[in-house]
Amino acid sequence: MGSTSSAEREAARPAAAGRRGAVVAALMLSMALAALDATIVSTAVPQIVGDLGGFSVFSWLFSGYLLAVTVTLPVYGKLSDTFGRKPVLIAGSVLFLLGSLLCALAWNMGALIAFRVVQGLGGGALQGTVQTLAADLYPLKDRPKIQSKLSTVWAVSAVAGPGLGGVLAAYADWRWIFLINLPIGALALWLIVRHLHEPEREAAAHARVDWAGALAVFACGGLLLTALVQGGVAWPWLSAPSLALFGAGLALVAVVVLVERRAAEPIIPGWVWRRRTIAAVNLALGALGLLMVAPSVFLPTYAQSVLGLAPVAAGFVLSVWTLSWPVSAALSQHVYRRIGFRNTAMLGIGTASLILFAFPFLPYPGQAWQPALLMLLLGAALGLFQLPLIVGVQSTVGWAERGTTTASVLFCRQTGQTIGAALFGAVANGVLAARLGGAGDLDSVTRALDSGSAPEATRRAIADAVHAVYLGAACAAALAFLVLLFLAPRKFPVLKD
Repeated sequence: MGSTSSAEREAARPAAAGRRGAVVAALMLSMALAALDATIVSTAVPQIVGDLGGFSVFSWLFSGYLLAVTVTLPVYGKLSDTFGRKPVLIAGSVLFLLGSLLCALAWNMGALIAFRVVQGLGGGALQGTVQTLAADLYPLKDRPKIQSKLSTVWAVSAVAGPGLGGVLAAYADWRWIFLINLPIGALALWLIVRHLHEPEREAAAHARVDWAGALAVFACGGLLLTALVQGGVAWPWLSAPSLALFGAGLALVAVVVLVERRAAEPIIPGWVWRRRTIAAVNLALGALGLLMVAPSVFLPTYAQSVLGLAPVAAGFVLSVWTLSWPVSAALSQHVYRRIGFRNTAMLGIGTASLILFAFPFLPYPGQAWQPALLMLLLGAALGLFQLPLIVGVQSTVGWAERGTTTASVLFCRQTGQTIGAALFGAVANGVLAARLGGAGDLDSVTRALDSGSAPEATRRAIADAVHAVYLGAACAAALAFLVLLFLAPRKFPVLKD
């Protein structure tokens, strides 16, 4: 074993930096694809339905993709810890691109929904593995930079998705929504294959995969999330389909626990919930997913129906938080290096709770700058909350556990969003029914407003409904604060790089 000279080491650094830069570019492209495809279809629904039919089931274009992403996150996290990040990311990218191509070739709505699920199966690998690789590539002191870049890409892509989908559907063809993924994804895949090099691990050759656990987790998550997504939409909450899905899902929870206890290498290992730090971050980011539903789903309706803004202006009111969130996340390192991960996150979520609580006190009907200002402040607060928790929890585990840990965090956040959509949808519809004497829900009322046939009392009812949702989001933020206060350790047990 010979030693290398300082000149040789210096000569090697630019090449290594160049390879890492290419990998980071691939991660950002992959993250953009995963974020875009969660929202890009929304504004193209009229063209898709007009071409393929199937209006009664078009909501599954979104639900099918998001369900597949969510339930596969734990599986991909464990696989990346077992076999390495590169093969999982390559397999996920190929599956995502295959799904995109099939979506573009779909001949009816059923086929398109099925191919969207295939896309989601690949999207789960993109989301979880990209976040894990970001922690692998950079030491603790540099992780806020890469995480803020990924946060920026995610936020911009998610907000730009509906607009891009509308442009492609109007001026080209809705199939280009999926075809555009192919060159971008192919470039990202080539960069990963060419420039990402991981050390070989002997243990991977003898690893046993818990396929029974993976199937049980997939089935259990799929049934429960389907019940939450479709309950109150496709059927009443207390109807036979809803009760059957919840009952079967809860029965499968017991199956998952039994299978995972017996597995040598479980997909969801018990230490994910036995370690205080990881359990606290999982619960806190689950609450984050829940509270994010309030602005992302209900604020555009509020801006159009109550403030009277056009769709583009309403989108801007929402999108301003994508300006402050990544900036705050990038600067959060200067705060958590002084007061710690937990206290920084508590500062952020405590501030977010106050901002969300202030929303119902906005004047009626008010000016557009007022909710826009609150969203700008909310983005700054959540950037101070989310990134320190992700960086902190990834820094408490070694390479062999980082994929599982990251996937559990993302899974809880995604599950929180699903629960939030169902819960706050029920809250909004309940308030509307109370204000309007039991007539209509949020969708039907906003359609009436768009046609110009709704009275002033209806606008006030929508304002009250959105205010109630924001109060619920403030409670979710307060719950996250309490979880960190009482469950998370004051100082995260960070491992040395």
